[in-house]
Amino acid sequence: MAGWTCPECRRLFRRAGQSHECSPAMSLDEYFSTGPPHERPIFEAVLRHVSTLGPVHVEPVSVGIFLKRSQTFAELRPKDRWVALSFSLPHAVEHGRITRKVVAFHGRYYHVANLRSPDDLDERLRGWLTTAYLSSPT
Repeated sequence: MAGWTCPECRRLFRRAGQSHECSPAMSLDEYFSTGPPHERPIFEAVLRHVSTLGPVHVEPVSVGIFLKRSQTFAELRPKDRWVALSFSLPHAVEHGRITRKVVAFHGRYYHVANLRSPDDLDERLRGWLTTAYLSSPT
């Protein structure tokens, strides 16, 4: 995966010198050691799907897990009773699990779906994750 690695925190970004909160990524074991028990099975279901699409860089940080090609195409952020899965698409979509207002930014539409279990990652959400992955710059 092409990109720039920050020499300070060793995290991967799309552009050289990209502005970011410079804090190192954790290992998955470190990350999941303090999280809610429902988080890891949801992460594993999402990763199982996106890994079939091609290379995925997994970046656990204090606020959640970023899934990247050369830039983030999806994020998983833990909540008390669910995991918020956010992803961007080249168009807006509607679904019962899209829980926040869809936000348009630079020709992309940012969506958030709340997943309470791996079973909530249904065929439509997997399809949108596929689109988010494939439409993300390489």
